[in-house]
Amino acid sequence: MSPEDNQLELLATLRDLAAFRYSLRKFLRFSEQAARAAGITPQQHQLMLGIAGFSQTGTANISELAEFLQEKHHSVIGLVERAEQGGLVERQPDPDDGRAVRVSLTPRGRKILAGLTQLHKEEVSRVRSGMLRMQNADKVQR
Repeated sequence: MSPEDNQLELLATLRDLAAFRYSLRKFLRFSEQAARAAGITPQQHQLMLGIAGFSQTGTANISELAEFLQEKHHSVIGLVERAEQGGLVERQPDPDDGRAVRVSLTPRGRKILAGLTQLHKEEVSRVRSGMLRMQNADKVQR
């Protein structure tokens, strides 16, 4: 491959990465605004997603949530406490480990998450379509 071809490939890769990063950031901004419009913080929305979907059980312990959120254990405890005060989640002792707790959504939390999930499903579809259009346009240019 010639140096010119290498340079063209590098530029195409940079364009792809920039477009991908731009799409991700737009999606994240949409998600943050949707959470706030629903009356919760973006972090609470992520917490609720982790509880409802990450463990596949509808409950999660603090360690699972810390992994999902990529946060420190003590930070997640604070987030859970604030979400509990807001009526979004509840904690119960873990039946298998007396030292741990399981966190689950309250009916209010499930309702808010269901509404946000529908909005996000529609936005993911739009983002996916836009990425496919960019990808197809890039193939035509090459």
